[in-house]
Amino acid sequence: MSFVRRHWLSAVAILASGVVFLVPFAFIVLTAFKDQKQSARLDFSWPDGNYLWQNIVEVASTRNWMLITAFVNSTILTVASVTLLVVFAAMVGFVLQRRKTRFNGVIEFMILAGLMIPPAVVPTIWLLQGLGLFGKLHGLILIEIAYGLPFSVLLYRAFIATIPRELDEAAIIDGARPFDVFFRIILPLLWPVTVTNIVVQSVAIFNDFTNPLYYLPGNANATVQLTLYNFQSQFLTANNLLFTNIVLITIPPLLVFLFFNRQIVAGMTAGAVKG
Repeated sequence: MSFVRRHWLSAVAILASGVVFLVPFAFIVLTAFKDQKQSARLDFSWPDGNYLWQNIVEVASTRNWMLITAFVNSTILTVASVTLLVVFAAMVGFVLQRRKTRFNGVIEFMILAGLMIPPAVVPTIWLLQGLGLFGKLHGLILIEIAYGLPFSVLLYRAFIATIPRELDEAAIIDGARPFDVFFRIILPLLWPVTVTNIVVQSVAIFNDFTNPLYYLPGNANATVQLTLYNFQSQFLTANNLLFTNIVLITIPPLLVFLFFNRQIVAGMTAGAVKG
């Protein structure tokens, strides 16, 4: 009885989490197995038959295999953005933590402003148009880097604070140049927080809907989240195809979280206490 009294709150929290996260996912999966007529009811009824493979083929082949193109675009966008984001954020975090100048306060204010101030869509579009990058994949890569940089810099800076400065000094005494100190000494030690940053930013960029919608128009530039528009219209929505599409684009982020869940938690807490 004492065990129940001690852990009832945890049990209620687990049950509530299951209802909030598992019930909607179960509804999505069930609807993906239905045909268009049954899926229009939007209920929890058991599928009359197994239409999943038929739905997958129709989703993938819609608009000249647009989903395949979208997966390629999203993969390129995610890999390129996260790679550059990790390198830039680690370098900025290292310099901010190790080199104290009168400009540090201004830089830190700009980083915090990047976290708090909402993005301005119209001026950003004007800037991209002026640079000739509007509607181009590499233009959106720069946008994703800019939006993700403040959080990543704070993450790296907190972790670098736990690395003894004596390592830098010993490497410099041995003749290492500043780039050698960072890339050969510091960067390998950042692996726990780097894994966390890669997973968090990859899922965020892969699932991004707003930025591709504003900055990357055109079917040839579609990302996976924009393919949800394929099965919605003003008068009719093919719920079976819509939910099948949701299942397909949910699988990659879900697998990432399942395999790297421990690394995410470890990396987020690694820099919490300064050594």
